[in-house]
Amino acid sequence: MLLLGVVERPTKDLDVVALVDDGGRWICAKPFPPALDTAIADVASALGLPVNWLNPGPTSMLEFGLPDGCQQRAQTRVFGSFTIHIASEYDHVAFKLYAAADHWPDQSRHLQDLKRLQPTTEQLRAAASWCRSHDPSIGFRDGQLIPVLREFGLGASDAD
Repeated sequence: MLLLGVVERPTKDLDVVALVDDGGRWICAKPFPPALDTAIADVASALGLPVNWLNPGPTSMLEFGLPDGCQQRAQTRVFGSFTIHIASEYDHVAFKLYAAADHWPDQSRHLQDLKRLQPTTEQLRAAASWCRSHDPSIGFRDGQLIPVLREFGLGASDAD
């Protein structure tokens, strides 16, 4: 979200959802290829960053699927020999809704980030549907997802 200009607060790391293979497919980012591990360590040393400044933890989202069209909506940016594909604001709505619900009832930075995105009702409904594909449990829906949707004036019918 920092790279999209949505937030200005510093971040401790850059989340990596996928790597792009030679065929343009998004693949699991764990483990990083050795050359990337070396580059990450070099950047960390040169800039005084922690060694885990590039975080492949969110790559687990690939197992359950990203929002439809995520790859096509991603913005590509090139920093020297480092090319990144940044998830769109539309997709960040889904990611932040899931994270906010996952941390509920904590009014976490994820909820604040979601509010900064100023999602539309349609975006929240689509994001809620995607979230339910990751956690279809009634407990998640009723105890976590719906309360977050209520923060935006939506209700239980919007969670399905």
